[in-house]
Amino acid sequence: MGALHAGHLALVDRAASDGLAVLVSIFVNPTQFNRAEDLASYPRDEQGDLATLAQSKAQAVWFPEVGDLYPDGVSSTHYDLLELDTRLEGALRPGHFQGVATVVDRLFAACRPEKAYFGLKDFQQVAVVRRLAELRGGSPIIVSCPTTREPDGLAMSSRNRLLTKAQRAAAPAIYRALQWAAREVAEFPVPPKALKRELRKEIEREHELKVEAIDFIFSDNLEALTDPDRPVDRYGRSVQTLISVYAGEVRLIDNAPLYLCRR
Repeated sequence: MGALHAGHLALVDRAASDGLAVLVSIFVNPTQFNRAEDLASYPRDEQGDLATLAQSKAQAVWFPEVGDLYPDGVSSTHYDLLELDTRLEGALRPGHFQGVATVVDRLFAACRPEKAYFGLKDFQQVAVVRRLAELRGGSPIIVSCPTTREPDGLAMSSRNRLLTKAQRAAAPAIYRALQWAAREVAEFPVPPKALKRELRKEIEREHELKVEAIDFIFSDNLEALTDPDRPVDRYGRSVQTLISVYAGEVRLIDNAPLYLCRR
């Protein structure tokens, strides 16, 4: 959605490394915002994005207008997303993932790509887009790419430029807490209920940060762990931590593996 950073360019580099001609689309999609003020304040930098892409391996960039993708008015199409759109982030932001699926489907229809590249910072979004590709008959191939981080661990995001100096200094606590949780699970039989409580404490030691949600999910299907008292390593399945945090009015999301099942 623009305001490009190194994380976006990593997707361009990955696509180019697969020997493909790379098209970048930039569009701040209105149907995936729940609050009008978030849409209005989303960072935009068209000229900066063009200058950045001119130095990248992208062959072309497309800035569609709202009318190009929503010729009949701004509204979402409904897709059978197997409830991926209504849990976790979707429960906090009703309609968000139907909006994501709508715009991605229309971009795919317009561009007809062979492959499409998405960052795993938006872990649930990648699952939604994979489901959308299934509904489209398996096209395009969805390639997921690792989260790109700042040197201090903060996940790169266009929203980071909205942070105050104090908020930016506090924000790396999110990833430090995710790493701490994974170390705890590797060493002790920690139940999710206790781990969630301690994770919140770790993050909110930084007074600039307020945790909105912490979720432990099975990595393969995004379903929540069923027993808050059952240690994470007792399920025999890989588990991911998803987290959303507010720094003032800026909403930050991140995720990381909590437990990797090795079979």
